[in-house]
Amino acid sequence: MSTVATTGTEGKAWGGGNQPLKSSYGKMMMWFFIVSDALTFSGFLAAYGFSRFKFIDSWPIADEVFTHVPFFHGNFPMIYVAFMTFILIMSSVTMVLAVDAGHHMQKTKVTWYMFLTIIGGLIFVGSQAWEWGTFIKGDYGAVQTKGGNILQFGEYIQKDGEKVFKRVAVSDFATANHHSDRAQHERKNGLWFVSEGTLPDFTVDEVAKGLASHSNILVRSQIINEKGEKTILSRAESLKQIKENGKLVVHGANLTVNEYGSPLFADFFFFITGFHGFHVFSGVVINIIIFFNVILGTYEKRKNYEMVEKVGLYWHFVDLVWVFVFTFFYLV
Repeated sequence: MSTVATTGTEGKAWGGGNQPLKSSYGKMMMWFFIVSDALTFSGFLAAYGFSRFKFIDSWPIADEVFTHVPFFHGNFPMIYVAFMTFILIMSSVTMVLAVDAGHHMQKTKVTWYMFLTIIGGLIFVGSQAWEWGTFIKGDYGAVQTKGGNILQFGEYIQKDGEKVFKRVAVSDFATANHHSDRAQHERKNGLWFVSEGTLPDFTVDEVAKGLASHSNILVRSQIINEKGEKTILSRAESLKQIKENGKLVVHGANLTVNEYGSPLFADFFFFITGFHGFHVFSGVVINIIIFFNVILGTYEKRKNYEMVEKVGLYWHFVDLVWVFVFTFFYLV
């Protein structure tokens, strides 16, 4: 009868047993997910960075795009985005407190801190949805040229003793011709299963006529000059660009056009912020499930709140990712 020789090293090469690095299987799997998801977001943000570098001279200026605050009219650059970021960071703080309370088996504190975390997540998701709606709707409108460039409109005003260029909405000077025979194409007419988007409020010809009758309005192209500002055209060049190169009047941003500048900016914005928003929404749903389990005393019976800690890891990851998204899209 043969025996298996032992070397005395059994169990030493792998000393983690059922809890490698003193971490349970569930926490290890959560860390694996976080690392893989971090690589995914890194790829998206790297693609955004390369694209922005390639089109740096026509990229939208964040301070001119994200200027809205709910229930307030005016120009408030980055204020609401900063508020969203603050809310998400504070929700991460309440999650830390919930995890700490779980370590001390304090059910009441875990319940309240989880509740505050969920409220913070809901505020952030709702704010992001509102921001999307505002971005899609647009502000002033613009004209897209045959080459795909964006031409915006404005006028010089005196502000604090200085001459400042102020944006002007297309609707302020263009007059729509409501007697036009142009009709929106529908699938039931003409080509089967082919339709087009909503017709713009104005045509390029109507914008050109309105521009010609308002001598104070100039065109600003999407090209950024050496001062880091959009290039403002002369009166003669403004009229020439609209009449000769104008193709389509655009309002807001979508996956095809973007009144603020390069359409690629809108594509990345919707994809990356939407992907992150989906993560936040998923985290809120998971937090709600854990929240009710806490109320029902599920983790009290188990004698540990490890599930709160695992969902906390995910929530901190979502918070950290937003810091990078916020930096890339809004600050840089």
